[in-house]
Amino acid sequence: MVVHTLLHFIRGFAMGSADIVPGVSGGTIALVLGIYERFIGSVSAGSRALTLLVRGDVAGFRRWMGAVEWAFILPLVAGIGVAFLTLARVIRDLLHDEPEVMSAIFLGLVAGSVIIAWRLIRRPTLLHAGIIAAAGVATFVALGLAHGTSEETVGQMAEPALWAFFGAGAIAICAMILPGVSGSFLLVVMGMYGPALNALTELEILNLLAFAAGAVIGLALFSQVLHIALQRYHDLVMAVLIGLMAGSVRVLWPWPGGVESTAIEAPEGDWVVAVALAVVAFLVVVIVGAFAQRLETVEEAEGAGPGEPDPIEDEAEAAATATE
Repeated sequence: MVVHTLLHFIRGFAMGSADIVPGVSGGTIALVLGIYERFIGSVSAGSRALTLLVRGDVAGFRRWMGAVEWAFILPLVAGIGVAFLTLARVIRDLLHDEPEVMSAIFLGLVAGSVIIAWRLIRRPTLLHAGIIAAAGVATFVALGLAHGTSEETVGQMAEPALWAFFGAGAIAICAMILPGVSGSFLLVVMGMYGPALNALTELEILNLLAFAAGAVIGLALFSQVLHIALQRYHDLVMAVLIGLMAGSVRVLWPWPGGVESTAIEAPEGDWVVAVALAVVAFLVVVIVGAFAQRLETVEEAEGAGPGEPDPIEDEAEAAATATE
């Protein structure tokens, strides 16, 4: 039990570390570690439970709360929170001081994640390959519309109001749980990355609470939709997610300025080190992903994985039966 708790905490820490970086998604890390669908399932069950509680359905609230894997989700969320609090300043400085090196590492990480995610498609077909290509090209082009991800190229709000933090939290959290869609990058585009990061590093309580409230509501609404989609159209959804990840390399290309720019130019400077780091990161992700899948299988066999009935799946089956 202690070992599983520690593993979940480390997984959450890795997800939180990725979420801080513009261009990298915590959802990508969750996919690599083999816990993505499990994470979405627990979050959506919890949000559904709160919705029923607001409506006064206590019995439904208890049923859905029982579907949440608390032994899994609590240490995971704790790891994400600790990563935010301890690494925000460090990663911000590294992105500023070593943009090419950092971007090369993240580029390799995302590229390896595409390989891992492809293996999660249960029955791959040419249709899935076409969806991946279409989603990848669309994401690549859309990300190129932004001239860069730095405060200078995008600009930021000087003193955002509380509602701005609330809205930023709601939008960013939806992106953070989607592999290939960076919540931090969207914050940059909205001009809220600097203010949000400052609120975190300087512990601006009111701004953090507004951001957190927006994140909770956004996550509650979006996670249910995503979980149902994964239940009904698993391979199609995975194909779209893979395309999003593949297209996101646009903002991770290390030259000329890493995550500071969306420009695509030829390697320059000490590019050998950057390429080597990208290759190492790619190999590490593929190896870790294979190990994580085996570990997840062992956990499920030992009873640590999902074993309770899924109320969302039950409702979907009931609705399908009623339609027939």
